[in-house]
Amino acid sequence: MEYFMSLSLGSLVRALPGSIAQGMIWGIMALGVYITFRLLDFADLTVDGSIATGAAVSVMLIRAGVSPLVSLPVAFLAGMLAGLVTGLLNTLLGIPGILASILTQISLYSINLNIMGKSNQPVSVDNYPLVVSLRYVTDNAASRALFFVGMIFFLLVLVAVMYWYFGTEQGHAIRATGCNGNMARAQGINTNFIKVLALMISNGLVGLCGGMYAQFQGAADVNMGRGAIVIGLAAVIIGEVLFGKFAAKRKLAFAYTLCSVILGAVIYYMVYQFVLWLKMPSENMKLFSAIVVAIFLAVPYVKEKRSLKKGVAK
Repeated sequence: MEYFMSLSLGSLVRALPGSIAQGMIWGIMALGVYITFRLLDFADLTVDGSIATGAAVSVMLIRAGVSPLVSLPVAFLAGMLAGLVTGLLNTLLGIPGILASILTQISLYSINLNIMGKSNQPVSVDNYPLVVSLRYVTDNAASRALFFVGMIFFLLVLVAVMYWYFGTEQGHAIRATGCNGNMARAQGINTNFIKVLALMISNGLVGLCGGMYAQFQGAADVNMGRGAIVIGLAAVIIGEVLFGKFAAKRKLAFAYTLCSVILGAVIYYMVYQFVLWLKMPSENMKLFSAIVVAIFLAVPYVKEKRSLKKGVAK
C-alpha cells in the first residue's frame, strides 16, 4: 500500500509530453531501421554508432557558430557516410552484413571522440536557437503546442518524401533487392549499388535523428547510441503488431506503415516512462527494452502458428 501511495499520477502526466516528444524524434531513427530491417532485409548494427555521429557533428557545428537548422542536413550526410562504409565493406570486400556493420560501429566510437574532442559536449538552448529542445516542451502550453505542431508537420513531410521515393524505380529496386536479391539481379538491378544506397539513406535518417536528439537533450555524448538498434527494432515491431492490419487495408498502405513505425517509437517511450514511473530500477531498463522487443517479435509468429493449427483442425 505504501508503494502505491508513493506513486503520483500527476508526475506521470507531466512527464508524458517529454516522452512523446522523445519518441517522435526517435521515430526518425526507427524509419531508418525499417529501411534496412524490413525493406532491404539487412542486419545493420551501424545505427548504434551513426546516431552518435549525427549528434556529434550537429553539436560541434552549432558550437562553431553554424545555424542549428543547417547542422541537421550535415548530420544527415554524416550518417550517410557511415552507411556508405558499411555498404562498401559488405559489397566490395565480401564481409557479411552484420560483421561489416559491427566494424563500422566500433570505428565510429573513435571517430565520434575525435569529432567532439571528449566524450561529451553540451549545447544549451540558453546560448543557441536550437531547432528542438526539451525546454520547448516543458516551458509553457504555447511553446509545447508549437513544438508538437512543428514536429508532426516535419514527420508528415518526411513520410511523404519516403512514400514518393520508394514509389520510384530506384525505390522499387531497393524493395526488390530485399525481397529476392537473385531475382533482382536477373532483372538487371545492380544489387550491390542498391544495398549501399539503402544503407546510406537508412543511416542518413539515423544521423538526422542523432542531430535532433542532441539538440533536444542539450548535449552530444559518445555513448548516446548504445542500444539504439533495440529501440529502433522495438518501434518497428510495435508499429507493425498494433497498426499492421489497419495499414494493410488502406490505399496508401506504405505511408500508413511508415506512420505506424513512428507511432511505435512514441508508444515505446510512453511505456518506458510508465515503467520509470513505477520506480523500477534504472539499471534494468535495457533488460526491459530487450524483453519488449522479444515479446513483440514473438507475437506475429505465435499468431501465425495458431492460425495454422486452426486450419489443420478444420
